[in-house]
Amino acid sequence: MSAAANHLHKCADTSVTPVKTTIHFSITDKVGALDDCLAAIKAMHISLTRIESRPSKTADWDYDFFVDFNAVDAEQVRQVAKSLEPLAKQVHVVGGTGGASVSSDLPESTPWFPRKMIDLDTFADKVLEMGEELDSDHPGAKDAVYRARRAEITKIAKTFKTGQPIPHVEYTETEIKTWAAVFEKLTGMFPTHACREHQHVFPLLIQNCGYGPHQIPQLDVVSKFLKDCTGFTLRPVMGLLTSRDFLNGLAFRVFHSTQYIRHHSRPLYTPEPDVCHELLGHVPLFANPDFADFSQEIGLASLGASDEDIERLATIYWFTVEFGICRQGDQIRAYGAGLLSSFGELEYCLSDKPEIRAFEPAKVAQQKYPITEYQPVYFVAESFKDAQMRVREFANSCDRPFSVRYNAYTESIEILDSKDKVIRYAQSIKTDMLTLVDALQKLA
Repeated sequence: MSAAANHLHKCADTSVTPVKTTIHFSITDKVGALDDCLAAIKAMHISLTRIESRPSKTADWDYDFFVDFNAVDAEQVRQVAKSLEPLAKQVHVVGGTGGASVSSDLPESTPWFPRKMIDLDTFADKVLEMGEELDSDHPGAKDAVYRARRAEITKIAKTFKTGQPIPHVEYTETEIKTWAAVFEKLTGMFPTHACREHQHVFPLLIQNCGYGPHQIPQLDVVSKFLKDCTGFTLRPVMGLLTSRDFLNGLAFRVFHSTQYIRHHSRPLYTPEPDVCHELLGHVPLFANPDFADFSQEIGLASLGASDEDIERLATIYWFTVEFGICRQGDQIRAYGAGLLSSFGELEYCLSDKPEIRAFEPAKVAQQKYPITEYQPVYFVAESFKDAQMRVREFANSCDRPFSVRYNAYTESIEILDSKDKVIRYAQSIKTDMLTLVDALQKLA
């Protein structure tokens, strides 16, 4: 099955602003099954914009499809869903009218993106790989007990909804021993290899979140700690999301985190993100205000971005949040989670073997990279604040005809596409400036 296919047509009724929507359905792997579903949609004069296919959760040999299309209104969306019910399984709307927010106030070519925090619930089933399904070369692929345990833990992410506390996982003795091996190996390297911001926060995680070799911290406890520090929160995820979905989450200061752990047979290796990677690599820096701002900047730039710009932003994310290094005084230190959770590459990245280049987003976005071996090139940031400003400048060059801001009070994205909206935003900034001036006067 193809991972994605594109179909571009004109809307049947160009006088009506189309509603962008996503419908999810499952079909049996038999000749003509997908053709029948697409024919039913075509008969309603629907304009398809994308089809994504994934292995289905309903049966071993079924497939899940996520179909994006432009509909005239909510009623037409319901009619499409109804027409698919005799032909497919689990037909439901996961985006647009009837699912998440509707972006009908945006240009027709704008890809759908979450407008409210609750819209992130639509990502739960849209996992590319890993999670319950393991590749044949995964260390736990042939371990039935491990696979069953993974399925048990990923069920939490599949059923989690915005606003709920993250359910705790009672980790087994074997899982805790695996965590301990990773924890002790990496924490021995952090003082000489990790950036000062990571080192500053780590003792606070030990004190407040239960970090240590004898227990695996709970996502809910860690998420509340991050919320108090920078407003970032964790959200459980079944496996790897698409670049678009993952980056969109960062716009809301939400980091999608796995809860399962790598296989015990190889505690110092994992082919995927796991709870060791998330808690030891990512979490400490999300408690740093400058790094949190930088991460959200990438997320905001991804909202409504073209596929080409998403690919460029994902590459910038790869060379920063995952594999970034920074200059601190006369030394280079690691801040990327892919480095801070891998003792081998953590040592390698600060050696004289890789090539080190200055962080220039336009050039970083074009850099090719391997995903199964150490990086031959790293980009050094002068500071997180400097990196944020550079990413913002890069985002302004992207092909998106509107600006966005995150409203933390309503946990929603505001589209700055009219004079009235910009004036309201300016007024809120004016209020903040008055507070700033008052504070400076009192200090003086």
